[in-house]
Amino acid sequence: MSYKAIIFDLDGTLLDTLKDLAMSVNAVLRDQGFQEHPVDAYRFFVGEGIEALVSRAFPDTAAQGANFPEFVEAVKEEYRKRWADHTRPYPGIETMLDFFEENKIPKAIFSNKPQEFTVITVETLLPRWEFIAVQGIEEGIPRKPDPSGALKIAVKMGFKPDEIAYLGDTGTDMKTARAGNFYPIGALWGFRPAEELLEEGARMVVEKPQDVLALFNNNHRDY
Repeated sequence: MSYKAIIFDLDGTLLDTLKDLAMSVNAVLRDQGFQEHPVDAYRFFVGEGIEALVSRAFPDTAAQGANFPEFVEAVKEEYRKRWADHTRPYPGIETMLDFFEENKIPKAIFSNKPQEFTVITVETLLPRWEFIAVQGIEEGIPRKPDPSGALKIAVKMGFKPDEIAYLGDTGTDMKTARAGNFYPIGALWGFRPAEELLEEGARMVVEKPQDVLALFNNNHRDY
């Protein structure tokens, strides 16, 4: 089937944000006298929003304690300082986005980042491309795997969910796509392994961004 539009996850799918997220949390852990984690460990901490990230990175006693909201705010503040230090598009992302732009295929972003961070990240690091929606988490938009945000995007796009591909890098993204009746594609360059993506419902896994393009134009051979 040829799909008519695509929704992207952001962190781990379009942008490699892992180091800046890890360094932001580690800075707060260090300030609080807690043990820091290697950057690679954060591949399994991220994906379900900042509260879940902090909860997984902090010791259980701190994550369940009265000061937990303060730790979340401290991590947000650290992330505001450093979010663009190392974050960049993955190799091949710009070529993939160019394809969608040139072929007038609608595209959008749905992230579990807070809306503030989602918008500023996209405006700064992905300014060349037009997105139907750049949606993070805010009032009225629950976190993934709730598909409500993606379904609202589908309405803006003017297509039914089963006409839209959904590209993400975590099991949470695959659950979101399945719950909304989108076509779930797992990105293997992101934060989680193929086993998780397939287990959670990926209909297709791709090793490179350009591998997605066959779903939209089977006769296209330039990418």
